[in-house]
Amino acid sequence: MKHVAAYLLLQLGGNTSPSAADITSLLEAGGVEADSSRIEKLISELEGKDINELIAEGSSKLASVPSGGAAPAAAAGGAAAAGSSEAAPAEEKKEEAKEESDDDMGFGLFD
Repeated sequence: MKHVAAYLLLQLGGNTSPSAADITSLLEAGGVEADSSRIEKLISELEGKDINELIAEGSSKLASVPSGGAAPAAAAGGAAAAGSSEAAPAEEKKEEAKEESDDDMGFGLFD
């Protein structure tokens, strides 16, 4: 990722086709060790391609990746509710402990 980031920074800076030496010097200026084999592979993969088109293509691919976090949380909550009756008293004890810790400070949340 650091090599790709350096390539993109050089592109943003106006260098339309960064070389391996450009990427290496940028990384070393930031105190990062450059891997010449990865840089050469990156340059060969991006040679003759428009970086803006590649970013647009990647963004469209990411749009199809499911990223909803609510469904697993709801399933976990449903599984906990359907679980044994021992889970409920444990949660009540935790809530009681939280209330006691508020009283230790000398004031409650809604005072």
